[in-house]
Amino acid sequence: MRIGIFGGTFNPIHLAHLRSAEEVREAQGFDRILFIPSATPPHKHGGGLASAQHRLAMVKLAIAGNPCFHVSTIEIERGGRSYTVDTLRLLRARTPSARFALIIGMDAFREIGTWKDYAGIFALCNFVVTSRPGFAIPALRTALPVAVRNEFCYRARQTILEHSTGNQITLQRISDLDISASSIRQRLSSGLSIRYLVPPSVERYIAQHQLYARRVVSP
Repeated sequence: MRIGIFGGTFNPIHLAHLRSAEEVREAQGFDRILFIPSATPPHKHGGGLASAQHRLAMVKLAIAGNPCFHVSTIEIERGGRSYTVDTLRLLRARTPSARFALIIGMDAFREIGTWKDYAGIFALCNFVVTSRPGFAIPALRTALPVAVRNEFCYRARQTILEHSTGNQITLQRISDLDISASSIRQRLSSGLSIRYLVPPSVERYIAQHQLYARRVVSP
């Protein structure tokens, strides 16, 4: 089974997440996409983070009806900071017959050198790096951390980078939907509509639980 791993804060999950997952699934021929909400994201700080249970609930609502989309609570169950390398090792141990690929945007890939044991991640799975609005797709090799470039060979015919383990990095251009979770939270805090930015079920959930609403402090 070929599984695409789509991890993130999903604070909240929105239509650009869903559309990019669907386009990657079709292009790469994945059997399923596994959405993994983080418990505590190590690279994001500050307020505005809904609880893990709220974010998980929104992901479940958003992917309902797509039989190829599934959700995993592996990082929420583990708790603490959610490091991708730990998640991948556990997934491989649980499902050794599966072939995993990590789906990340170009902006995140350009910062992978700051991730925990990033060199080890390349040995654990394939990568599908997607285009993002405002981030042009550069040459594959130049996007890699310098310390690991010698571990990869460029396969011009397939336009991929191949790791010494045989794992591959593929760049994929997807529809440029300029939607971000931060802009959605800002709209909510300003009392503006988020209709057509998130699935209706997620919009209703946010309203029901008053997530991301402006907090009024009494004098």
